[in-house]
Parts: sequence; structure tokens; C-alpha cells
Amino acid sequence: MTEAQIKLKRTESVLEELIPEALSQLNDGRLHELSVTAVKCSRGRSDAKVYVDPSYFNEEEKKVLLKQLKKARPIIEDYCMKDQGWFKSPKLAFEFDEHLKKTQTIEELFKKIAKDTKEEE
Repeated sequence: MTEAQIKLKRTESVLEELIPEALSQLNDGRLHELSVTAVKCSRGRSDAKVYVDPSYFNEEEKKVLLKQLKKARPIIEDYCMKDQGWFKSPKLAFEFDEHLKKTQTIEELFKKIAKDTKEEE
């Protein structure tokens, strides 16, 4: 692993810890409930995608939460910048982590296949 990759991973892990702290400082109680599943920074660390767990929200709530996160983005970036003493914070983009949903679907399929094979035996 190169030094640049190490710095990138470190930035991602720091953001993964700081963003929930920043969300808990906001006035909007709905944002306090969100859990960050992953953060992926661009190569130059100027942009970062923040993946949020969508498990507890329907489609309408997801749209509202994304709007709120977009409004709160500068505050969250400022919090991260001040906490770490950075000159510049990565520009955050929030998305719901659909990977979790796909994983659950795949696991359900495997369980169904296992059940079907047991029934055939």
C-alpha cells in the first residue's frame, strides 16, 4: 500500500467517525438517527461519497433526508475541518447505501436455494 493510499484510507476512516458526530450536533432530530455505513474519497481527497443506511426509511423519507443532508453539508464539512485542523474539507455527497439491500436479497436467495435442495433430498 502506497503512502497516498494510506492517507486516503485514513481520511475515509476519520470522516466515517466525524460525520455522525457532526450530525448529532445539528438541530434536526431526523438526522441524528442516520448511521454512516461507509465513506469513499476521491483520489485527491477533494470529494467524498458518504453512504448512509437506508433500512429504516421509505422512499419519501429518503428524499426528504437527502434534501436535509444537502442543506447541512457545509455545516458538516466545517465541523470536520475544524475538528481535524484541515485547511480544506472534502466536498461531501450523501447517498443511501443500496449495497446492504442487495446483500440481503442475495442472502435470502441462498437461504431459499438451501431450503429447496433440502426438500429435494
